[in-house]
Amino acid sequence: MKVDPNTPSARAMSHALVNGIAGLRFGAIGALFAVAATFVAAPPAARAEDAAASADPMQSAPSFVDNFSSFDRSRWYVSDGWSNGAHQNCIWSKDLVRLSDGVLSLGFEKRKLKDRDFACAEIQTKQRYGYGVYEARMKTGTGSGLNAAFFTYIGPSDKKPWDEIDFEVLTKDPSKVQVNSYIQGKPKNTKLVDVEGGADKGFNDYGFVWEKNRLRWYVNGKLVNEVTNPDQLPTNSQKIFFSLWGSDKLTNWMGAFVDPGSKVTMEVKRIAFTALGDRCQFPESLACSISNSN
Repeated sequence: MKVDPNTPSARAMSHALVNGIAGLRFGAIGALFAVAATFVAAPPAARAEDAAASADPMQSAPSFVDNFSSFDRSRWYVSDGWSNGAHQNCIWSKDLVRLSDGVLSLGFEKRKLKDRDFACAEIQTKQRYGYGVYEARMKTGTGSGLNAAFFTYIGPSDKKPWDEIDFEVLTKDPSKVQVNSYIQGKPKNTKLVDVEGGADKGFNDYGFVWEKNRLRWYVNGKLVNEVTNPDQLPTNSQKIFFSLWGSDKLTNWMGAFVDPGSKVTMEVKRIAFTALGDRCQFPESLACSISNSN
């Protein structure tokens, strides 16, 4: 089937096909590790900024730290009124993105919106970021069939190849987080790693260091995955996302969806991007302690 890769539904369809093929390939014992799942479509409001982006694939917006003392609408776009495809059992709702006492919360709840029975939340940066240190301090709720994600993405809807770098907590088991990336639409480097104490019990630090010749993932300052194969490294600057969403279709990966019965939240205390070569921006930053290869 030929579809337009620039439409949200086509983007989600191609991603779902990749996940399905990966699950079949690796079988029952490997299905959870074979698929990555951030289904992203560019919002209409972001298209103007995308059109103005430089042709340089690695041009980056500047370093920043956001402690969510306020919500910076010049930085963040809030997804609202749409979904990323049939795999998603919820519609993005701006009402589920809230800020209180320096904590940003993204929610998932039972609420009829359009053709879905649930509402969920996502934010994404309006600008793109390149090589550097990406860090988020966050906590998730629990529930089978839900995904709490911190990731970067760019793709066909942005008139770029599909590149992606992920931290995804499958909240059926918050003792672990899945790290992975996509290179030109193909899942790479997937690994399920422990979150000491649990992603749901307190705030944890998730970070990755993206360099031209290396990509490293860290959980609470501990290196958990490293890639140096040039064929498995992203080459296009990306937007930063947080999302909490559910699926009643991706059961082999996310678990059978179960109505949580009450609102589930993902909380974020801090997000930071430190460009390679810039000074670290806060004492706990990975950028203060790791070494860069370029």
